[in-house]
Order: sequence, then structure tokens, then C-alpha cells
Amino acid sequence: MASDFFVAMRSPIPVNLDKKLVTLVMLVSLVGIGTTVYFSFHYANIIIEERVMDQLTSQSAIRADSIKNVIGSKIQQIQVIADDPMIKNLIKEISAIEDESAFAAKVSERRIDFLIEIQAFETVIGGLNDLENVEIINNDGKRLFSLISTKDKKNFSADPIFIKGKKESFAQLTLGKDGKRKLVLATPIFDNPKDQESIGVALVTANTQTIDQILLNRLGLGESGEAYLVNADRVLVSESRFIDGAAFRQEINTIPVNLCFDKKQNHQGLYIDYRKSLVLGASYCIDDLGLALLIEIDDDEIFEPVSNLRERIILLGIVITLVVGVAAFYLSKLISKPLIRLKNATNKMAGGDFDVRTNITTHDEIGQLSRSFDQMAEKIQDSLLKIKEREDIIKQQKDILLQFSQYSSNYCVCFVDIVGSTKLTSGLSDLQTAKFYSIFLNSVAAVITQNNGVVVKNIGDALLYYFPKTDSEDAEPFEQVLDCCMKVIGAREKINEALQNENLPEIKYRISATFGPVRVAIVATSTIDDIFGSTVNVCSKINSLAKPNTLVIGESLYEKVKKVKNYSFEMISQYEVDAGNKFAVYQVIPNSE
Repeated sequence: MASDFFVAMRSPIPVNLDKKLVTLVMLVSLVGIGTTVYFSFHYANIIIEERVMDQLTSQSAIRADSIKNVIGSKIQQIQVIADDPMIKNLIKEISAIEDESAFAAKVSERRIDFLIEIQAFETVIGGLNDLENVEIINNDGKRLFSLISTKDKKNFSADPIFIKGKKESFAQLTLGKDGKRKLVLATPIFDNPKDQESIGVALVTANTQTIDQILLNRLGLGESGEAYLVNADRVLVSESRFIDGAAFRQEINTIPVNLCFDKKQNHQGLYIDYRKSLVLGASYCIDDLGLALLIEIDDDEIFEPVSNLRERIILLGIVITLVVGVAAFYLSKLISKPLIRLKNATNKMAGGDFDVRTNITTHDEIGQLSRSFDQMAEKIQDSLLKIKEREDIIKQQKDILLQFSQYSSNYCVCFVDIVGSTKLTSGLSDLQTAKFYSIFLNSVAAVITQNNGVVVKNIGDALLYYFPKTDSEDAEPFEQVLDCCMKVIGAREKINEALQNENLPEIKYRISATFGPVRVAIVATSTIDDIFGSTVNVCSKINSLAKPNTLVIGESLYEKVKKVKNYSFEMISQYEVDAGNKFAVYQVIPNSE
């Protein structure tokens, strides 16, 4: 339409003033509006593409991290099975049998022990909603135990030969024999942590519900957006929004997939997707899992609002130009001044100044033209402001949202604190003080970790730790708590020797321990738990009742260990929690052999 108009403008015209003015006005209007439309929408296209690209890149990183965290946490959970002494004993006992009939009989006989350990595993991790099967496979590739019947082979997600020889934990999305997608997680089982050869593999099969929830979240994906996973074989391993049953059947051989698996690179930009459609997409290469995460939105959807607005403004510009031309023909002298103002405003807008307004208040055609022009400028300005607001929102988004899950259990909690640390460090430099605390805290933490304790955090010159295995009625874990604390006290000589080597003062410290309900906060992106609650508070407060280099325990822990033969207990105080609520505090004394 615009090209036809320019063809008509090439025809000879009279040289009278009215026609010259009409020609001038129409040329100015077309040039001004055309320039404004071109630069405005060219810039708008660039801004929209950049903002959408930033959003897709952010979403790909967030979702990839979420998937890695989900798989990582599940691998940590099944490590509980791999570290279970009973599971190790079962594998060694059964694998030593060479006769096939005796082998099968022993597997059947010891299955109840396996199920008990799995029940304990589910208790430790707080349940696994998407769990479908747990299998134990020995190093010869033989399946020893499974939650499901060994005859129900359609629910097995992998043959034993596929797992045989694995020396590191791994996770893989596969297509189960029942036709459903599965998440296979496996970790090798070592008889001894220092062994190079595993004795078997713990294999957990889970459904992909959690991963699907991450991929199917519509946040930031518009109407045509899609998030999906591709494996190293260039095959789609998640469901497609557009093709039914595409998982493990649809080959994906696009630019971002090839860049990920050939060069370990992420990709952002326009490209042709597996549907042969032009999309704007961002990929995230999860190379440690052999996966590529892609998030894409159709190009048509991204730029459709801009295209529609451009067509309307072009049509509006043509209408405005015609109106101005007709008005100029009849009112050439009256409109010259407002036309100059309009021309100047148009040129400013073409230069990027969208705050300009003509403010012409006449009620003739020029006034209508001016008001329409101002409305157009306001709409363009509003569009750019909305784009800017969207940019600010995207920039304010955090890369990873931490998610906490909390549960409460009864544990032994311990506190080890240096006696008179303020006085000891008063004459030290900052570097010496840092070295002083580093030697103490690291040495004590090493002893605790080696004796089944979990170090939570240091609080100034003190160290807070607890024993997860004391959530039990067995006496042995509680005796191990006392053994660990006494080993910490016994480490004082080596700690002081290390301090002397650094010309630092020797230390004395005291330990307090108690037993009771503890609140445990588990951070999804961290392997370190935090604990809090009244039991932790009481443990820190009774620490001051201990003499240097001794251990004191609360009454609740005393009731658990009072029959332990290796130790004697002497009540040293009554600790008052509040009015009418007291409990005894005991000093632990090792019995001489």
C-alpha cells in the first residue's frame, strides 16, 4: 500500500503553493511516521528478543539446577542403602554360593532381611513418594533382591548386565519394559570405602513425576513454550507438548543439542526445532548426567504483538497522512505553523524521544491529526515502558529458590567449648587467632566425623554436633556417643602439640551432651543439615557445668546410658529449665580397665 503511494507521488504536479504544501505535508508525515515505525519496532524487536532470551536462559539454568538437585538428592538417599552393613553382608553371603539352587534358596531365605533394611531406608529418608523398585545386584550381574517379584520383569528398568561393573553413582532416564519412562539411580556398594572393586550395586527405580513437574511448569513459557530433555543419543527423553508418545522415539538433531554433546556448550538464539518450526530457545548442557535441557518458544508468538501493532500504526499513519493532505489543500496558510510543529515533533520521535507531544488544541483536521499523533506516541511509549518493566522483573528474579523441608526426631546433641578462649586469644594477632581456632575446630571435627557424628556448625569457639543413629531404642549408638566424646577429650594432647608447633597457647575444653527432640532443617541445595530446638539450647547451657576436659550429660541421656559398663556417672548439679522443671546433670567417668 505504501509503495503504491510513492509511485503516485512520482507523477508531475503543478508548482502552485497549495499543492507544494500538500506534497510537503504528506512527505513529512510519511517520512516521520515511517521512520518512527521502523526505528521503534526495530528497537522493540531487539528488546523483546533480548528480554525473552534472558528469561529463557534464566529458566533453563533454574530448571537444570532443579533437575540436578533432584537427581543429586536421590543419589545421596540411595547411598544409605550402599552403606548399610546388613546389605553388604547379604551380598557377600549370597554371592559366595556357587550352586544355583542353593543360591536361589538363600536369596529367598534372606529376602525378609532385605525388606527390613529397605523399610529402615525409607524411614531414614522420610519416605520416597516416587519410588517404584529397589534392587540389589551383585558384582557378577545377578539380581539378588528386589521389592517387586523377580517374575514381574516388565517393571525392571534395566538388565543386570547393564549395571555390572559400574564404579561410580549414576542416574539415567530410560524407557521401562512397561512402556513408561523411568529414572534409574544406581550406586556401587563397596565392602570397605578404600576398596577399588565393588561387591555389588544398589539400584533404585523411580517414576519421573518430579522431573516432569519441573519441565511442565508453564512459568515464562507463554502459549507455545516447551521445556524438554534430550540424551546423548539425540533422543527426546521427556514428553512433548506437541507430539504424543514422542519420548524415546523422537530424534532431536538441532543446533543446541549438537553443541551440547559435541562441544559441551550452551546455546541461545533462533533456530529450527524438531518440529521444523522457527523458535527462540536456550539450552543448558547437563553433561555430568548426559542430558541437554532445552526451553523454546515459537518465534511467531514472541513477535506477534509487535507485528500486529506495526500494521495498525502503519494503517493509522496512512490515514493520518491523507487527512493532513486534504486539510493542507484547503487551509494551506492556516496550517503551515502547526505543520511545522508537527514535523518537529515527528523528527524528535524518530530520534528516540517518545516524551514529545504536539499539544495542538485546534478543532480542525490538523488538531485531529495532532491528537492522533500524540495517542500513537503514547501507545509506543507505554509499550516500551512495559518492556522496561518486564526487564526489571526478570533482573529481580533469583537464580535458585531454596526450598526447605523440616522434620523432628530424637537425637543425641553435643557441644564442645574451649575454656577461657577470650583470655587465650586476647594477645594474638588476627592471623594467629584464625590459626588457633582452625586447629581446634578441624581436629575435633575430624574425630567426630570418624565416630559416626555429624558436625552441624561452629558457634564462635564451640562446635555443635549430633548423632543421627541415636534415633533408635538400641543401646549401642548411645554408648558410641560416649566413646566419641571421650575420644574428643583424648585428642587434646595432639591438639596442644599442634598449637605449640605454631607458638600458640595450649587449650582446655569441656563437652556437654543430652538427648531429646531435635528439629532438623534440610536445605535442598546442601548436604549439611542444621538443627535447632530446646534440646540444642539445653545442651549449650549445661556445658558451663562441666569441669575442663570432662564430659557432662543431661538426665535424658543418662537414662539411656546408665547401664553401660565402661562408664560411671556422678550427679553434679540440678539444672533448672524453669519454675518447677529441673533435671539432673551427670559427669561421665570412664571406668579403669
